[in-house]
Amino acid sequence: MKTRKKEYSKGWARFCGWLLRKMGWTTVGGPMEEKKAIVLGVPHTSVWDFLISYLFYTQFGKVAHVMIKKEFFFWPLGNLLRACGCIPVDRSSAAAMVKSLINEMEQDEVFHLAIAPEGTRKPVKRWKSGFHLIAKETGATVYAGFFDWGRKRVGCGERIELTDDARADLQRVQAYYESLGLVGKHKDCYVTH
Repeated sequence: MKTRKKEYSKGWARFCGWLLRKMGWTTVGGPMEEKKAIVLGVPHTSVWDFLISYLFYTQFGKVAHVMIKKEFFFWPLGNLLRACGCIPVDRSSAAAMVKSLINEMEQDEVFHLAIAPEGTRKPVKRWKSGFHLIAKETGATVYAGFFDWGRKRVGCGERIELTDDARADLQRVQAYYESLGLVGKHKDCYVTH
């Protein structure tokens, strides 16, 4: 069984919180309390979204694992990414990737996963539903996390209640995000209906 980082030192957590504030960001709420949880990251329009969400979650001393395509895990970048809670994934097969994440979550007693349901930084109308399957299979709670570059606010957001209808849930989640009026770092890359 793989040993994953579960928390950060208080000193590093304080530094990350200070840096986030220094960059002008406001934190909304705190970390997820459940042992198994998924936080959606919307809108995902830039690699900088990772930095903001990393600083946000780390300021609480917590680790939120993030999927990164395996091609980025070369030396020495791979070591840094693993230290930040990143998990290498093979994006060539969506089914294999979801199965792999389910296995990852089941291995640890505490596992928080950050997922961008848009699946890419490019503009898309149809989001991916992998988070729904992972949550249903592992019993993880899902939160509507956000990073709003317009108002520089970041948070885990509200808890999302899932049903057995993934398509309807995904439409409801997208409609909820649209109602928030979020702005991505690259405004033209966040598409609403």
